[in-house]
Formats: sequence, structure tokens, C-alpha cells
Amino acid sequence: MLSGKTALITGSTQGLGLAAAERFAHAGCNIVLNGFAAPGRIAAIQRTIEERSSVRTFYSGADLRHPSEIEQMVDAAADHFGSIDILVNNAVVRHAAPVEEFPAVNWDEAMAVNLSAAFHTIRLTLPMMRRRNWGRILNVSSIYGVRGAANRVGYVTTKTALIGLTRAVALETAGQNITCNAVCPGTARTPVHEAGLREMTIHGMPDLDAERALLAGKQPSGRLIPPEDVAALMVFLCGPESDAMTGAVLPVDGGWSAT
Repeated sequence: MLSGKTALITGSTQGLGLAAAERFAHAGCNIVLNGFAAPGRIAAIQRTIEERSSVRTFYSGADLRHPSEIEQMVDAAADHFGSIDILVNNAVVRHAAPVEEFPAVNWDEAMAVNLSAAFHTIRLTLPMMRRRNWGRILNVSSIYGVRGAANRVGYVTTKTALIGLTRAVALETAGQNITCNAVCPGTARTPVHEAGLREMTIHGMPDLDAERALLAGKQPSGRLIPPEDVAALMVFLCGPESDAMTGAVLPVDGGWSAT
């Protein structure tokens, strides 16, 4: 469906970003990976994707806190593949503390990685998309982009702002065969939440009970969101059936946003 396209996915060495990389590769995209991991782990990810999907991969270890490194990543990826057709802004940092105790350095890091990096990748890749008269931009927001939460001021603020960025870019590109949409996952089965489940099960709680306890009062389904489900929606948003969808904010949250 997307054979020959190139997808740049930030934060794609684990979790939701890695699931997206695998799904886009399965759809025929060459993949630009970004994130932090041991060199052997990165090489294994590249080898697995290339062997399973017969596509090419490129890795950039750009630190998204620094605009200069983002620019180097985009330039290197475009040189390697010729263009970037699909952009998935997925990289994220999380810090938890009440507002008055939230360290300024953590606020600055959240703004840089969760929000400013998305602005920079969009401004750098959009000219390529305009030249080719085709592009797809996906911003990974969160249930916390549409719902508030205590002690997560950096995360809630940046994920909410990503929705505003999505809408602004969608309007600027409307009618040019370029779309920009946001997906808002609930609590997904990613390494950070898997660790919480392991802690519960170590203390004797059955797996399903642990999952329900972790999500109590939040995700009505009582089940973690499979990253593959979110990735499948991303691929759909880049396919021909979604050409008319832009500026959309789409939840994948087990009913959380309906409460």
C-alpha cells in the first residue's frame, strides 16, 4: 500500500514507536529509526525489520533536545532515501511532580522533546512533501492531550499543544495532498507500563487483575492498548482511504475519553 515511501519515526527503538516502524515496514515503507539503545540492539532491530519486510532502514541517534541534531537527522535520512514521505512524531519524555516542585530542567526537556522536536521535524520535512505533492504527518498525542491529570504538568501541556500544532499544520497544507493528524493513545502495553504490571504480579496479583488495577478509574476496557492497534491506525491514516482526513484527533483509549 505504501511501497517505496520513506517513514521517519522518532522514538522508534522500543514501545509504540517500534510497533509503528514494524507496521509501516510491513506496508512497504523504508524506515528511519530514531531513539536510544545499545548498538547491538539497534542493529538487531534493523536486521529484523529488513528481513521480515524486505525494506531498507536507516538509524539516527539524534538527541531531540537539540535542533541542530534534528536537522542533521532529517538531512542524513533524506540523503539516504531521497525524501521523507511520512513523519511520525512519537518521541516522548515523562516527568511526574506537582507544579511547584516540577524542576525547570524537566520542564525544558519536556518542551524540547515532546513538542519542539515535532515542530522542527515538520518544518524540515514539509518542503520535501510539498515538492512531491504528497505527505503524511502524524503526531502522537495522548489521552492526556484531551484530559487533564495532576502531577503531570509537562506531559499534559506538551501533549495538548501537539493537538494545536496538528490543527495548524493541517490547515496550512489542506488541498495539497498532505495531511496532518493526531492519535491519542490511552495506557498502552509499553515498557514503562509493563514494568508496573511486573511489580504487581511479583507480589502475587494475577496478570488480568494487575492490568485492571493499573487501569482502575481510567481506561474502562480494563485492558492495556496493544501498540500494534495504534500502529495500524497510523498506517490507515497514511493510506488512500484516509485522503480526506486531516486535522483529526483520534483516540485509541479503551473508552477513556468517553467517560
